[in-house]
Amino acid sequence: MKKIVVLGGGYGGVLTAKKLAKKFKKSSDVEITLIDRKPYHTLLTELHEVAANRVEEDSVKIDLKKIFAGRKVNVVLDEVDTIDFEGKKLNAKNKDYDYDYLVIGTGCKPSYFGISGAEEHAFPLWSFEDAVHLREQIRGMFMKGVQQTDPAIRKEMLTFVVVGAGFTGIEMIGELAEYKKELCKENYIDESEVRLVVADMAPKILPILPDKLIKKAEKHLGKLDVEIVTSAQITGVTPNGVILGEKGEIASRTVIWTAGVEGSELVGKLDVAQQGRKRIVTNDKLQSVDHEHVYVVGDNIFFIPEGEERPVPQMVENAEAAAPIVANNIWADVTGNNAHKKYKPTFHGCMVCIGSRYGVANVGMPGKMFAMSGFFAMFIKHFINCFYLVQVAGYNKVFSYCMHEFFNVKNNRSFLGGHFAKRSPNFWLFPLRIYIGYMWLSQGLEKLPKVWKNPSDIFLIPPKVVDGVTAASQAVTDVHNTVDASSAASAVQGASTAIQALPVPEFITKMMNWSMDLMFYTSDGGYTTLATVFQTAMVLGEVVFGTLLILGLFTALSSVGTVAMGAMIWVSGMAPYEMLWYLAGGIALIGGSGSTLGADYYVLPRLKRIWKKIPIVKKWYIFND
Repeated sequence: MKKIVVLGGGYGGVLTAKKLAKKFKKSSDVEITLIDRKPYHTLLTELHEVAANRVEEDSVKIDLKKIFAGRKVNVVLDEVDTIDFEGKKLNAKNKDYDYDYLVIGTGCKPSYFGISGAEEHAFPLWSFEDAVHLREQIRGMFMKGVQQTDPAIRKEMLTFVVVGAGFTGIEMIGELAEYKKELCKENYIDESEVRLVVADMAPKILPILPDKLIKKAEKHLGKLDVEIVTSAQITGVTPNGVILGEKGEIASRTVIWTAGVEGSELVGKLDVAQQGRKRIVTNDKLQSVDHEHVYVVGDNIFFIPEGEERPVPQMVENAEAAAPIVANNIWADVTGNNAHKKYKPTFHGCMVCIGSRYGVANVGMPGKMFAMSGFFAMFIKHFINCFYLVQVAGYNKVFSYCMHEFFNVKNNRSFLGGHFAKRSPNFWLFPLRIYIGYMWLSQGLEKLPKVWKNPSDIFLIPPKVVDGVTAASQAVTDVHNTVDASSAASAVQGASTAIQALPVPEFITKMMNWSMDLMFYTSDGGYTTLATVFQTAMVLGEVVFGTLLILGLFTALSSVGTVAMGAMIWVSGMAPYEMLWYLAGGIALIGGSGSTLGADYYVLPRLKRIWKKIPIVKKWYIFND
């Protein structure tokens, strides 16, 4: 029995174990074990979303046993203390584990560079627990700050500093800038009291990106009221702030540390060749240069590809590219029938989100990269995340990810805003709104030329009662109008075959006859001027309400208007049974259906803000929050 042990349930470890399971699914003499001290895989690139309360905690975790359900991988919860490379044994807290082939993918931990007080007083963001702890710290500072009467202490509590202006730091400060608005509203704090700062020793933020994207990122951070401090020599962190060398000290109770990473504690203790902050030196087969039965994956790799000057970056794409190479080479070792593959990584760029709605991305192929920002950059980021999740947990996690990112969003914190928010059934009403809007509009446009040509030609109001029978059931129109929802449903084809209309209670019919005699009919059986005005208004109403429904503008009023028109057609005795669709659909659309892919999404919040500023509205509380 050949024993393969994958150490670490991070990006590299999970992908490698899945590739190995696929390679050896028919091999009964191979045992694959994945060891991690946690029962879940953490999406480290999304931790800032939990820390700033954009998504729920479980959105960044995937159960390891779910990932490997039905696959030839034993998931073991344990913590390895040391590795005996000569004896091929892992010494862990619960027991020892023998191996024939070992894959090291234990990832990294924060690096504090020996800066005084950083490890003791700063808040790291490198694990699920870090994200949850930081979220509670941020919320706690707002809750305590609002009760603090000492201006200096209150200012410290409401000042937040992120040290490190790389990907993690910029994503964290951008997310926090959005979260600030919610917390200020919840705790009755003026936004101007909250200070957000991102500081770095480098001369610019996001140095891996081209300058034009850096400028866009800086501009967006400026809109979020984030202060950027670069070329700052961070010399210390205290319980009450961070010292930026010659640039002075920023008083803050929350200093978030994202300034860099180094190899895990275990890797730091291993007797293997290491470079670049505790990364294991490998050959082009991703084997440790000291032990051919030990492979390295993910952030633990230190390998400089041929023709390059720098080692492969510590990015998720590196883990995705390395995993199949490691799996293939172990398979080649075990079977002896295949050649080793060389690791020749090709990186396709990087994406950074600055809050939930804006991002910058530099993606493409080596030598041909495309700079993107805004909507397209965010789309690329979510697409890449889904691509990774498909490999890890298939449809299950992709669906869960989409629910958290687009449908269960809070306060419209998504690059799609609240258009797809699953707070109400409005999303599913979108097709109905377009359909009903189109039907009303098409009918109105068909009748409009008739009204325009001869306004006195009344065709929507039935003739006066003749011989005791309602003329509504006697009206004769063309074949097309016999199926028009707002035309005479009781019209006859060729004056003989009648279309059945919705029944109308007798007492309503009597009231309608009385009111129409009063307003629409002359003594000689003709029509009044009011009848002409009414018919013109009905046709224009069909056009206007239909257009508004399609645009999603003032949909509540438009829906009420369509229901009212349908009701008038019904009480006149001229409504076909299909009018029931119009009535039911119109009622369903009243509840804010324009907030999904409609103009109401943009217009109503602005009108609401204007409305709330009117003195009498404020005085009598004639608004909702």
